[in-house]
Amino acid sequence: MKALSKLRGEPGLTLAEVKDPVMGRDEVLIKVLRTGICGTDLHISAWDHWAQTVIQPPLVLGHEFVGEVVDVGGGVTDVKAGDLVSGEGHLVCGKCRNCMAGRRHLCIRTIGLGVNTDGAFADYVVLPEENVWVHRIPIDLDVAAIFDPFGNAVHTALSFPVMNEDVLVTGAGPIGVMAAATARHAGARSVVVTDLSPYRLELARKMGATIAVDVSQEDLTDVMTANHMKEGFDVAFEMSGQAKALASAISTMSPGGRIAILGLPSDDVSVDLATVVTRMLTLKGIYGREMFDTWYAMSVLLENGLDISPIITHRFGYEQHEEAFAVAASGRCGKVVLDWTTPTIPQDQTVQTTSE
Repeated sequence: MKALSKLRGEPGLTLAEVKDPVMGRDEVLIKVLRTGICGTDLHISAWDHWAQTVIQPPLVLGHEFVGEVVDVGGGVTDVKAGDLVSGEGHLVCGKCRNCMAGRRHLCIRTIGLGVNTDGAFADYVVLPEENVWVHRIPIDLDVAAIFDPFGNAVHTALSFPVMNEDVLVTGAGPIGVMAAATARHAGARSVVVTDLSPYRLELARKMGATIAVDVSQEDLTDVMTANHMKEGFDVAFEMSGQAKALASAISTMSPGGRIAILGLPSDDVSVDLATVVTRMLTLKGIYGREMFDTWYAMSVLLENGLDISPIITHRFGYEQHEEAFAVAASGRCGKVVLDWTTPTIPQDQTVQTTSE
């Protein structure tokens, strides 16, 4: 089969012919239809320091996908051929303390699809049945392809109650924007999104942000005053991984405020613990999705009218992977989707719904 692979320890990816994956007794064979490009994939392609310490070539990339089940192992009971599915990309051991207690998202031996084992940037991918999510209602294929990052957004946005609250989202990347849209859909009084990119701030507005703030041009405290906020934000989502963004969130929280932190910093971050302590703030780290509470929440949110399709701004055929990765790395995009059913897509037919 064809697969987008990291064949050697150097920058770049190769669309190569590799062996078909072998399905086990409790596993499902899936024909891949669409995939989303993630920041993790960009790190692996660039072969940066993180990739060099984690990735063992050769490796098929990809963990955001939607596909059709073509075959199942003899031990599979609920998934069947023809099902439209996405996949939970965190493969857990099932035996550690957290797995045994039903807290699989906290498994200490988690293996990442497309990171520690061959992934979904290919004609076919194999997953354990317990990691397969069957879409029970009609869903756009592009949206189904990004259930993984949408799950990160939902996990973050629903970590704390947001109804009637003032919410701050620092970082208007695709996951931050989807988290903002989720919070607004869940009844937040206001959702303020901060970033430095005019492109992504416009995308945040299109996805329902109450206010989108370029923090290089506007002071957040002025925004709070204009939004009739007297004591600070009630809830914050730190999605950027930037030290200044976390500091801004902490300094503008109301007493008893809660901060969910998804953004991964590349360097050590100093935290104003004096403010955290004296304002009695709660800081919670978020990684991945709760299995499978978050997946149920995602499906219900979409079923009840949340529209995340505007976050998909570009679509390419699988042979256009170099252009697709370049767009994803540029920052002038939302989610970028690769179509594994066609080699190329004329770019006048792709999405590209946002402009400055």
